[in-house]
Amino acid sequence: MHREDIGHLRHKVCIVSSLMRFHAFYSPAYHHGKPSKNWMNTHHKHLSLEDIDRCLPQTQCTQCDYPRCRDYAQAILANEADINQCPPGGETTINLLASVLNIDTKPLNENHGVNEAKQVALIDEAACIGCKLCIKACPVDCIVGAGKVMHTVIQYDCTGCKLCLPVCPTDCIQLATAPKPLNTTRSRWPDFDQHQIERARLATERKYKRKEQREQQRRQQHQVSAKERMQKEIMLAVQRQAEKAEKRTS
Repeated sequence: MHREDIGHLRHKVCIVSSLMRFHAFYSPAYHHGKPSKNWMNTHHKHLSLEDIDRCLPQTQCTQCDYPRCRDYAQAILANEADINQCPPGGETTINLLASVLNIDTKPLNENHGVNEAKQVALIDEAACIGCKLCIKACPVDCIVGAGKVMHTVIQYDCTGCKLCLPVCPTDCIQLATAPKPLNTTRSRWPDFDQHQIERARLATERKYKRKEQREQQRRQQHQVSAKERMQKEIMLAVQRQAEKAEKRTS
């Protein structure tokens, strides 16, 4: 073999070695099986918010420290939250998220709660005073009623989030065993059927949209009120100046 050929061969070996080190650094197997932050950012570019949101049971319980499942999914997508913060989803959700993100699974973080069988809210209608506080707290609009009229829970739509319990002033809401989900639409979670999950997701989106519309209307009304107050103050100031000018001339 000629000296020139040996030089070319060494050059190729160096290139291959560099590529292997680069691949090892950015692969999920690096750092004890955990993906590097750079690799996570690159991989997340190929994921959508819906990809993460579908891994959650849509209970909207806030135990993950986010106001709704979609916000938790957004935090995961942005590398701001871990995959083990959803007690209702439990091991199923952790495994789904780990698979989607191509990372290792981990135990549920019990600082956020423990995984337990689903329960649904049940209102003692005789003790209900119709305060509507539970209706406002329910993230999926499964409680129906009106002011000073007894309320009731649509148990099929109840996700068992428990957010209605602390706001009830008469403690007339209890938890009961959830009915078994429909066999025809079973989901990945044994306590939920797919139809319930989709209804919960849509109900939460509708409630948030109504809330945003009300806040926008309040802001608009505040702007109009502020403008009217300013115009009134200007008119009063002009009137006072006119009265002063009239006194000076008289």
